[in-house]
Amino acid sequence: MIRGVLPSRRLARLSGWWVPLIALALLIGQPARAAVVDNLRLWAAPDHARLVFDLSSPAEADVFTLDNPRRLVIDLSGTRLAADPGHLDLSGSAISAVRSGVRDGDGLRIVLDLERQVAPRHFTLAPNDQYGHRLVVDLEYPGESAVEDPIDPIEAVIREQEMAARAGEAPAVAAESAVALQQAQPHPRRDIIVAVDAGHGGEDPGAIGPSGTREKDVVLEIARRLQRLVDETPGFRAVMIRDGDYYVGLRQRIRIAREQRADFFVSVHADAFNSPRPQGSSVYALSQSGATSEAAQWLADSENRADLIGGVDGGLSLNDHDEVLRGVLMDLTLTATLNDSLSIGGQVLERLGRVNRLHKSRVEQAGFVVLKSPDIPSLLVETGFISNPDEERRLRDSGHQQGMAEAIFAGVREHFQRNPPPTSLLAWQRDQNRGEGGNEYRIRPGDTLSEIAARHRVPLGTLKQANEINDDVIRVGQVLRIPQS
Repeated sequence: MIRGVLPSRRLARLSGWWVPLIALALLIGQPARAAVVDNLRLWAAPDHARLVFDLSSPAEADVFTLDNPRRLVIDLSGTRLAADPGHLDLSGSAISAVRSGVRDGDGLRIVLDLERQVAPRHFTLAPNDQYGHRLVVDLEYPGESAVEDPIDPIEAVIREQEMAARAGEAPAVAAESAVALQQAQPHPRRDIIVAVDAGHGGEDPGAIGPSGTREKDVVLEIARRLQRLVDETPGFRAVMIRDGDYYVGLRQRIRIAREQRADFFVSVHADAFNSPRPQGSSVYALSQSGATSEAAQWLADSENRADLIGGVDGGLSLNDHDEVLRGVLMDLTLTATLNDSLSIGGQVLERLGRVNRLHKSRVEQAGFVVLKSPDIPSLLVETGFISNPDEERRLRDSGHQQGMAEAIFAGVREHFQRNPPPTSLLAWQRDQNRGEGGNEYRIRPGDTLSEIAARHRVPLGTLKQANEINDDVIRVGQVLRIPQS
C-alpha cells in the first residue's frame, strides 16, 4: 500500500461525513442570494395610498419620512430592483414621483416624493394562492375620510339617538314632566342612508371567470349603478364603501358604514365554484350560530379570507376584534337587526328572481365578517356565478348589471317604505298621508305631549306607549295614535 493513500473502502466510509461539511463550507463562502422586486403596484383610495412590492423572497424594510421637501424613504436590505417604477400610475395618490437607487452596495432605496403629509405603515405578507412574498406600504392621509361625502354632523346626532333607541339604551332625559313639556320640533325629514359595498378590490381580484372577468370589476359596476338609483330617489342617500380599484379591510367596511350612520349595508359579490355548472343569485344574512347550508359555510370561509389576499397585517387579528365580538353578542340589538336583515333579504331575493335564476330560494345565513355590525341591517348579495360561462357573460353586460342593481334597490326601498325610521323623510310622508281623522292627531307648532294627552283625556304614559315614544322629542307634522280611554 502506498503511504498517504487511503484504501477505497475506508474512503467510502469517510465520505459520508465529509460531503455535508464540504457543502456547508461552500455555502458559507457564497454571498446570500438577493431578494428581487419583480413588480410594483399602486392603489389610490380617498384616505390612503397602498404601494405593494412583489418579492422573490422575504426582505427586511426600513420605512421613514423626510421633510423639506416631503419624501418617504423605503430601504430594503439585500434587494435589487427588476421592475420599472416608471409604469406606476400616480394619479389620485399623494405621490408625485418615484426614484430608486442602490444603497450600501447590495441594498435598494426607493424614494417617494410626496405632495402632502402622510402617516406611513408597512408590513410583509407570506405567499398565498394568488401572490408570492409581498411588502405592503400604506400611506395614510391624516384627517381624511374613507368616503368622499362624509355625513352631516347634525344628521349624525339624529342617527346616534335612533341607534341608542334600537339598542334598548335609556336616553339621558329629564323627568317625565320635563319630557311632556318639550315642545314639538320640526321634523328632520332625513335621508335613509344605504351603505353600498363592492366586494374585493385592489390587491384582491375576487373570483375570476373562465374568460378572465374579475369579480372586483363586475361588482364595482353594479355597486355604482345601485348608488345612482339610491341617490336619484327622494328620501335615500348612498354611501360607497369603495368607489375605485383599491382594497378595504373587511372590518374597516363595517366601521365606514357605522361612521356614516348607515341604515342599511349591502355587500355586492359574484359567486364562484370549482365547477362551471352552478348558477343563479343568492342573498345571505349573518348567522349567530351555524350556517344554514354547507355551501353558505364554504362561501363565508372563502369571503372571510379576502383580507389575507387584499393585504391586512396580522392575518385577520385586527385591533377591533374584541369590539366587534362584543357588538355581535348584544343579543337584543342583534336580534332586531337580524330580523330586519332577513326581512329586507326576502324582498331583495324576490326581486332578483325576476331578473335572474335563483341559486337558493330562501335567504341563507352564515358568519360573514362584513355583516357583523350589531346595529345595521346587512346583506351580502351574490349576483351570480362568475365561474359559470353563461353567467360570466351576463355579468359583463351593462343591461344585466342595471337589472341586478334595480332588483336590489327595489327590495330595499320596499322594506323602508313599510318600516321607515322615525326621523326619515319617508316617515314624515307616511304621517302626512295618514290625515287627521278618527283616533289620530297631527302635531302642530307649540304642542306638547302633556297638552295633547290632557286634550284627549288620555294618561300621558298611555299616549307615549301607544306611539312608542321613548325620548323627549315630538315633531311638527307627526301623527299620534290616540288610544281609547
